[in-house]
Amino acid sequence: MHRRSRPVLAALLIALALPALADTTSLDFSRAPTGTALPAGWQRYTMSRHKPPAAVTVETLGGRSVVHIDADRSAGAIVDRFRAAPDATLAWRWKIDHTVAKGNLAKRSGDDFAARVYVFFDVPTSQLSFGQRMTLSIARHLTGENLPAVAICYVWDNHHAIGTVAPNPFYAPVHTFVIESGNAKAGQWVAETRDLAADYRKAFGRDPPPITGIAVASDTDNTRSQANAWFGDIRFIPASAATPH
Repeated sequence: MHRRSRPVLAALLIALALPALADTTSLDFSRAPTGTALPAGWQRYTMSRHKPPAAVTVETLGGRSVVHIDADRSAGAIVDRFRAAPDATLAWRWKIDHTVAKGNLAKRSGDDFAARVYVFFDVPTSQLSFGQRMTLSIARHLTGENLPAVAICYVWDNHHAIGTVAPNPFYAPVHTFVIESGNAKAGQWVAETRDLAADYRKAFGRDPPPITGIAVASDTDNTRSQANAWFGDIRFIPASAATPH
């Protein structure tokens, strides 16, 4: 096989291995049974092999099933992997009991958030710097996860201004978007809507590649603290499915 054809073949095999997202409801938790079993299509997502995983359960709140992550000096996440065009809207509801008081998105020691929503993008590692490739390779080895080369991470921060965008202190190709901040809305459900392609352009200055998955998480392991997060009613809405005006 010609050497130049190998990356193309590898990308094709990865694409075929990921299910396509068929509709706007497959990420929703509302029909999941309560308990420790994850909603259909979702899997545990290891954030660290050297720290305890946070408890993840499905609960019924307001007559609907939601995912609850109890992060007690720990980190917990679940992921749904699929392949979809980036020209889409992501909408969801989330709730926290309180923010992580010692969090600081600019420092590794403060890289904790009561709630996160990750969106993964299909960027080949050849587009990363040498140092970024090494960091990603080590992280994949330590977690045992096929971590994305590039991602956007929407967070509920403790004090940074809404609209803040910053590279992750551990790995710069993950960009953090602060879309909620502080405790004023803690204890209540908050609805979010994001234009994924527009956010990608804002973070990285170029058009986005295909999306390869979404994860929800809560983590307090770096600050040795505790927080609870609930996630519900997640919708991935391709542009082709949007209602015309």
